[in-house]
Amino acid sequence: MGKGKKYNPNSPEAVFKRLYGVNPGTFDKMLEILQKEYDKIHKAGGSPPKLTVKDKLTATLKYLREYRTMESIGADYGVSKSTICESIQWVENTLKKDKTFKLPGKKVLKETSDTVQYMIVDVIESPIQRPKKGQKAYYSGKKNAIP
Repeated sequence: MGKGKKYNPNSPEAVFKRLYGVNPGTFDKMLEILQKEYDKIHKAGGSPPKLTVKDKLTATLKYLREYRTMESIGADYGVSKSTICESIQWVENTLKKDKTFKLPGKKVLKETSDTVQYMIVDVIESPIQRPKKGQKAYYSGKKNAIP
């Protein structure tokens, strides 16, 4: 905040930053970089995209900020999980390639040896497909039976 400005938590800029994790100016700069790259790739035309460049950026920021699954973000935009995954990868790779924004790498924790670093891993349980009880009576365990 500049000198003389009082922080207003209800201002549009503060709400935007809470939602997306970046300031509106930073968001606009990211969008400009992504739009230039998108226009360069698709200058010959092609089929209409499932997501706009702005949607790809907001989906990426939601994924990074809220730790939501790609499937739930895809449901918000009416696209598949794989479309969201491809969009997130494209946004991250394009912003890294531009080098305007410096994203810390995975080696950041390894480089600092004097201080103790902690890493918190969010592990979500997922169901495992297992044979139903009683299936053993119908299945001998052989893959190919010899007649």
